Amino acid sequence: MTYFGFLLQFIVVPIIILLVVHFVLNRLGRPVAPPALSGLPFVPVLLGHMLVALIYTTPWDNYLVASGVWTYDRDLVSGIVIGWVPIEEYTFFILQPIMVGLWLLLMARLLPIGLASTTFANPNIRIGSVAGLGIFWLFWVVMLVSGWAPATYMSLILSWALPPVLLQFAFGADILWRYRTLLFWALVPPVLYLSFADALAIGSGTWTIDPAQSFNVFIGGVLPVEEFVFFLMTSLLLVFGVTLVMAVESQRRLRDELLPWLNDRFKRGVADH
Repeated sequence: MTYFGFLLQFIVVPIIILLVVHFVLNRLGRPVAPPALSGLPFVPVLLGHMLVALIYTTPWDNYLVASGVWTYDRDLVSGIVIGWVPIEEYTFFILQPIMVGLWLLLMARLLPIGLASTTFANPNIRIGSVAGLGIFWLFWVVMLVSGWAPATYMSLILSWALPPVLLQFAFGADILWRYRTLLFWALVPPVLYLSFADALAIGSGTWTIDPAQSFNVFIGGVLPVEEFVFFLMTSLLLVFGVTLVMAVESQRRLRDELLPWLNDRFKRGVADH
């Protein structure tokens, strides 16, 4: 299976199906997003996340290929390479957010979501989640620095993916908890689907994970556990990010808490100089 063939079958086709479903819902008069998630329009929010995903993932993925953690069959790609990575991989950076984002929007349109809360805030959830996740992140950073080869791929995934999640939790872990049902259904099906597709690609030799730099723990006898974690983290980053940006509670928090805090810090900095 060529890499572009994989993208066409497993990513482009679901995107087309999801677009058709959204078109039908629009024709039926269903709102594009529930009122609680109407803080910003979906399309520019998704485009912004696609750009961030491309910029943030590119150097990390180039390092994976350059260091041999992840390799691809040169006979199954187009031969167009930017840095160390084939053009198909960059295409995947763009297509995965589209597919997962459209699925998230579909769940938001179909699931019962309560009205936006004007008073919902729980700093303890934010503090506790950041503290716990921060310790977890530091553990994987230490594992990466230690140089223990079997932990290399997992350490690279989690040391790279967790800092943005920490920022998301610091701003709105309590908001995310409020939308936990939506997040569950927005995450689980795409992660399982992408993991299944990835297992097929690995089985057909489209790409390979270096056994010396991974734990060699396989889900279903084929899928390296690191690949499952990769799809979990990348999908989670997108679903959390889009939900936070679209949530009305986030707009209020940005206006009433974060912007005044930043303005105060700026004024103090000017006064000190």
